[in-house]
Amino acid sequence: MRYQISGKHIDIGEALQTHVKDSLGSIADKYAERPTDATVVFSKDAHEFVCEATIHLSTGLTATAKAHATEIYAAFDDCAEKMEKQLRRYKRRLKNHHKDRVEPVELLSASSYILAASGDSPESEPEDLQPMIIAEMESHIPTVSVGEAVMQMELAGSQFLVFRNESKKEVNVVYRRDDGNIGWIEPN
Repeated sequence: MRYQISGKHIDIGEALQTHVKDSLGSIADKYAERPTDATVVFSKDAHEFVCEATIHLSTGLTATAKAHATEIYAAFDDCAEKMEKQLRRYKRRLKNHHKDRVEPVELLSASSYILAASGDSPESEPEDLQPMIIAEMESHIPTVSVGEAVMQMELAGSQFLVFRNESKKEVNVVYRRDDGNIGWIEPN
């Protein structure tokens, strides 16, 4: 597994990097069959340290965890505990669905754009209808079943997930509704 361990405006020592690699390695070996890479970012927010960790699996799942603590090691340990809980749930759900994916998830490349906010006030009209693009990134759209898409969305803690439906090969969206249920958009 590849590790990318960094700090935002703080120095990350060798001892902490070794601790992160050992801890995430043991968690990934225990709950994930084929982890591909892990990204861990440490930062400081007032008097607390913040640890954000992401593990990408070959099945297309991205597990993300974030924790705060007054000490940097405690922040990572809390984050690792949350990550372990997510991967444990993921593994349990796979066993419950009796679904063993032999092949890695096929990923479709897509462009993702960040658009500038329009106007200063709601009453002002824009000069033209073309929004200004302020950033462009590459995104990946997984080819999974609806159930797997919902599972990935829940484990990532996101509000929606764009995916390619395994059965019909069409782009679909699952999203969290305001009433707590899950919505699914499928083109006709």
